[in-house]
Amino acid sequence: MKILVCISHVPDTTSKINFVNGDSEFDTNGVQFVINPNDEFGLTRAIWFKEQQGANVTVVNVGGADAEATLRKALAIGADEAIRINANPTDGMFVAKQLADVVNGKAFLLQGGDCAESFASFNATNIKDLFKVMMQMAVVLTFSGGCPVVKVGRVAGQFAKPRSADFEEIDGISLPSYRGDIINDMEFTEKARNPRAKKLLKAYNQSAATMNLLRAFSRGGMADLNQVHLWNLDFVKDNYLGAKYEELSNKISESLTFMKACGITSENTPQLNQTTLFTSHEALLLNYEQALTRRDSITGDWFNCAAHMLWIGDRTRDLRDAHIEYFRGINNPIGCKVGPSMKEDELIQLIDTLNPNNEAGRLNLIVRMGANKVGDFFPKLLQKVKSEGKNVLWSCDPMHGNTIKADNGYKTRDFEAILSEVKQFFQIHNAEGTYAGGIHLEMTGQNVTECTGSASSAVTQESLSNRYHTQCDPRLNADQALELSFMIANTLKEARKNLV
Repeated sequence: MKILVCISHVPDTTSKINFVNGDSEFDTNGVQFVINPNDEFGLTRAIWFKEQQGANVTVVNVGGADAEATLRKALAIGADEAIRINANPTDGMFVAKQLADVVNGKAFLLQGGDCAESFASFNATNIKDLFKVMMQMAVVLTFSGGCPVVKVGRVAGQFAKPRSADFEEIDGISLPSYRGDIINDMEFTEKARNPRAKKLLKAYNQSAATMNLLRAFSRGGMADLNQVHLWNLDFVKDNYLGAKYEELSNKISESLTFMKACGITSENTPQLNQTTLFTSHEALLLNYEQALTRRDSITGDWFNCAAHMLWIGDRTRDLRDAHIEYFRGINNPIGCKVGPSMKEDELIQLIDTLNPNNEAGRLNLIVRMGANKVGDFFPKLLQKVKSEGKNVLWSCDPMHGNTIKADNGYKTRDFEAILSEVKQFFQIHNAEGTYAGGIHLEMTGQNVTECTGSASSAVTQESLSNRYHTQCDPRLNADQALELSFMIANTLKEARKNLV
């Protein structure tokens, strides 16, 4: 057994804490640093497994040279190996600045991941595959679309699911609906559908582990552009899309060779060997989110520490809802789903409540209308927001409005409907002279059969049952996600020309 333990290097809160430069910087002089107590608990459990079953324990930390003392302490506790990834972690304000670039037409938001994370499918391989496909899509959009990409995963906290009905009935038996692994289980039994509070703790621990692993991937060499060929997943390589991506990879490699000859390498230019993948989830369970909300000791501002970005669903965005009250009090970049029931004046009130200072990068409006409704409802909302001079980021969720039930009973989404809504979203922005800033997808790096259609995957309603593994809603597989990114890249390139 091989066990990887991710540890944080944090100040001992029993030490005297001081600030300098007008209380703007943390004074490290005389401060003792320790392993994060929660991480140390995880390490001691790993050592227990080592003693019981002969496991090999490796600790990893993201930080500067000052963190090496903490790594040595971990080795003293019993770890066999220690790895330090030389990088400084970023915060929520850094995310907001990135999103502000999107609002101002300088970048594009790529947000994607599972509809609902699963306890059962939690493993490093699945997380790595999602990371790879996100990197693939980002490099396609950056290189072919000519635009920097802000990468935000629906990951490390996307466990709770809103449901349209409180109960589900099968063969005359009625049970509470499945609401995500953080609350209950998918199996249609009374025991499985009963909520259990300890699942909240499991979701937290899994989210923390996922975030640490993504940080290691982002800073530990996997994001190096010299590895661009290796991001291609095995099942993608075997079709025309794999060949198309390989062609793009060759062009990037040629560019890197030229840059190397000019003295610019991944060794001396961090932008070439590192990336940042931010995390996000729908903040549905307010008791859980509140427990992870902290006040910045310097600014006095409140931040949700469970994710870089959070969003409000279309079902909980009423101005009188508790979710609005919570979201207006935190300083994270936030999103809000905008469905066909949204009215123009209601949207303006919502924007004024959530972003009273009209700050670029603060608020992401995620449009989820459906291919047959976006043309009827979205233009009026866009025109109203534009006329009021509101600084918002507009992104397109082409998934949730295009869910159908197949003849064989499987919930699915058709690729052509997804593509149609994306195209209309860009066309509407082009007509209004505004910027289509991003895409929001339910997707996976696994080779699943959950959404029908696409040239690369060709999933039919009959083949949905082959590899239908979703916890709740159907997801694009890696083939379909990559195919969509190539199509978006061409549209994005033209849209940015018109913006200029």
